[in-house]
Amino acid sequence: MASYLVVEPETETGDAAEKAVVLRDGFSFFAFLAPVIWFLVHRMWWEALAALALALALAALGTVAGYSAAAFIVSLCVSFLIGMEAQSWRVASLQRRGWHVWGVVEANSKDEAEIRYAAESASGPQYVRTSQRPAAAPPPVPWGSAGNPVAQRRHSTFGLIDYPRKS
Repeated sequence: MASYLVVEPETETGDAAEKAVVLRDGFSFFAFLAPVIWFLVHRMWWEALAALALALALAALGTVAGYSAAAFIVSLCVSFLIGMEAQSWRVASLQRRGWHVWGVVEANSKDEAEIRYAAESASGPQYVRTSQRPAAAPPPVPWGSAGNPVAQRRHSTFGLIDYPRKS
């Protein structure tokens, strides 16, 4: 089963479920092959500009004597990185436009993911709005305090397991 991320727009009319986007979490082969075109298709203008500038810089590096192999390898690695992270960058782009992540759906296909999302979304939203902040975490316990069990040890441990020792 694959994981699909559901992203909904912020709407006040209540039709967010109809406009939701279901994205497969994983490698994007088209983003690997043609990253600039993939970014432009998904209206990610700044990312497309950055990918184009990087591609042109690597192409210029490839024309320098002795750096052609290095430029090819770096270009291949950058394309692989873009293919791996393309969907998460798309989610980040949608979040900058006011969308929010509804949740993750596991399914065998995109159609099945949309059906599962429709069934789940009928029960209400499954997300925490970004305007609501979670409660602050308690402050960390100082290492030298009496309540810290690590500070109460008398012997140092060099291995993974510290057996109780007789004092």
